[in-house]
Amino acid sequence: MAAIGGLAQQARAQTEPTGKPQAESETEIVVTARRRAETLKDVPISLSVKTADQLAQEGSSTLVDLQRSVPNVTLQPSRGTNSTLTSYIRGIGQQDPLWGFENGVGLYVDDVYIARPQGAVLDIFDVSRIEVLRGPQGTLYGRNTIGGAIKFVSAELAADPQLRIRGELGTYDEANLIVSGSAPVGESLRVGGAVARYSRSGYGTNLYTGADTANKNVWAGRVSAELRPASSLFFRLSYDLLVDDSNGNYGHRQLPGLPGDPPNPPNVYDTNAGIGDTNHIRNEGGSLLARWDVSPELQLKSITAYRRNRSYGSGIDFDGNPMAYLDIGGTGYRDREFSQEVQAVYSGSKLQGILGAYYLDATASGGYESRLILAAPGGYSNDVSGSVKTKSYALFGDFTYALTDRLSLSAGLRYTKEDRQGTVFNANYLGLYGPQSGANPPLLAVVTDYTASRSDDAFSPRASLSFKITPDVTAYASFSRGFKSGGFDPRGNASVYPQTKQGFGPEYVSSYELGLKGSAFDRRLSFNIAAFKNDYTDRQVTTIVVLPAPMVGTASIVQNAASSKIDGVEVEGQLHIVRTPSDKLWSGFSYGHLNARFDEFVSYDVLTKQYVNIADTQRFEGTPSDTYSVALNYLHDFGDAGSLFLNVSRSWRGSYSIFQTANALTDQSAYALFDAGIAWTSQDGNWRLAVYGRNLTDERYRTGAYVFPGALFGNSVNSFYGPPRTVRFSIERRF
Repeated sequence: MAAIGGLAQQARAQTEPTGKPQAESETEIVVTARRRAETLKDVPISLSVKTADQLAQEGSSTLVDLQRSVPNVTLQPSRGTNSTLTSYIRGIGQQDPLWGFENGVGLYVDDVYIARPQGAVLDIFDVSRIEVLRGPQGTLYGRNTIGGAIKFVSAELAADPQLRIRGELGTYDEANLIVSGSAPVGESLRVGGAVARYSRSGYGTNLYTGADTANKNVWAGRVSAELRPASSLFFRLSYDLLVDDSNGNYGHRQLPGLPGDPPNPPNVYDTNAGIGDTNHIRNEGGSLLARWDVSPELQLKSITAYRRNRSYGSGIDFDGNPMAYLDIGGTGYRDREFSQEVQAVYSGSKLQGILGAYYLDATASGGYESRLILAAPGGYSNDVSGSVKTKSYALFGDFTYALTDRLSLSAGLRYTKEDRQGTVFNANYLGLYGPQSGANPPLLAVVTDYTASRSDDAFSPRASLSFKITPDVTAYASFSRGFKSGGFDPRGNASVYPQTKQGFGPEYVSSYELGLKGSAFDRRLSFNIAAFKNDYTDRQVTTIVVLPAPMVGTASIVQNAASSKIDGVEVEGQLHIVRTPSDKLWSGFSYGHLNARFDEFVSYDVLTKQYVNIADTQRFEGTPSDTYSVALNYLHDFGDAGSLFLNVSRSWRGSYSIFQTANALTDQSAYALFDAGIAWTSQDGNWRLAVYGRNLTDERYRTGAYVFPGALFGNSVNSFYGPPRTVRFSIERRF
């Protein structure tokens, strides 16, 4: 297949990890951001790409490491966990990982949508490249990509037998082992897989139980089989599994406790939480890719996938003390999803594009109970359980036509229809332990008990105009629109906010973007520059309110409460300072700026039962106005003695609010992280020794918080912190 197959072969060749350090790609970077193979400079999207070799050079170990060098991106473990993902791109995302809530950043593994954030802080292994697409991607990726999309892309299995073993040792008793390989079975079948074991003691200790906090205890694996019965046919069957048994992470108290409570630990990673330390996440799925090259111009593709997630544990200790001032126990989430996508990809001399259809059938369910020991004699509990079922249907198309040799017009449209059914049960009990814990306490009140349905549909258009200023530089202007699904509040309190039974509607983003990308000075300078303006409407806002007496506890209110505007700029690239056969010195850089403000932010007052516009007091959570990174890289080739690679980098993030309402106790001031690495690679690329240092200045920076002040809640204001200074040694052998 000349057009499609040629680019696809080029993409596989350049992104398959070589083991050898590289200063730059010797060929054009090929991506699949528009669901078809294209060179990076021809894609009218603000797009960052990290190949496997680049990730290894930077010492990146998990998905959240991308935050250091990709502009206007926030990727962090959710508060209280190590592997649940909180993500924002251009200020748009989702902080609450409760079942039934949808993210605003789509995560894909080989074009399979990962719907739930639990287990989504993916460890980087067995990956060919990662593509980060900024801005609404609704036309080609559909629902819940209004902020953008992150794509993990695997390389096709090699024709020759391969085996790769990497061992790692580091501070905090870190010990990791990753084994991957593949082999042909006859002429048409190849099998391969990878297994990874990650372990680390905690950055801190639960001083009450003696257990580690912020530790890591993870098994992950992937197996696949690829069949080529004919040159025009390709099938890949794959299965992946992640099991995370890391302990709970309860944060660090910011306020003194009540009389008799232990003092707050001086180490920000320590806690006195009394709810227990057990947590378990199992995230798994399988997919079948079928591809038929009908002709040199036409390719048909089918992607069938099934995924499920189960997570449960001791709970969440909001107060960080042995007493159950505010504990969440009996937590358990269960999710499953089936998806089917079909595509027809066309690549002619002037016209390229894709037509497709998509179907999703998913169920997210769970339950928990909140416990307040001071709310009533003998304690008080609030039990919540339910599910959200989703069926989503979509038709989409996106085409690019070359008006001239230098000018191209692209246009696309997606239609999505969603049917959702929500079941929510919320009841209050007298007694510290409710039915979720197997107890049978007196029932005080059922505040919510309903099953309701809603249907939403949306059109997601995209259009762009690209102009090749030179063969190496492309300018573009684009418009795109995306939406995030509506739904039902899993913890809604209908006695306080009766409108919760109606659910909440979708939110929408319209984005206008100008971009310039390419290379100059004999490819010594590569760059990707974008300026954008987003109109963000019907934003889904979750508010947790403390109930006034005689009511007890808290209530959740979710509404389409906000509209806003987000303007910004993104710059990233590389500058090659020295480029000789034996020495290469280059700098990587990125800068992101966001000006995000609310035009309207409607809050529901539970006392007056009125809506009030509080836009002037609200902020975009987890979103600094400015971020930048700069790295200096040096590569020296010793010939037969191998090569030496050195890397030093600094990433800086401006101040930001953890929540939409500012709080001096939990908001994070500007901070910088310094990283460095050194690696030796043998001349044939089969041996690699490396040492990486992360956060070398041992910076303390907040990534999340809980804010429940007041004596009833035990002054429960906790902050969660990013990793301290760590050092990791790695040895790798390839066969």
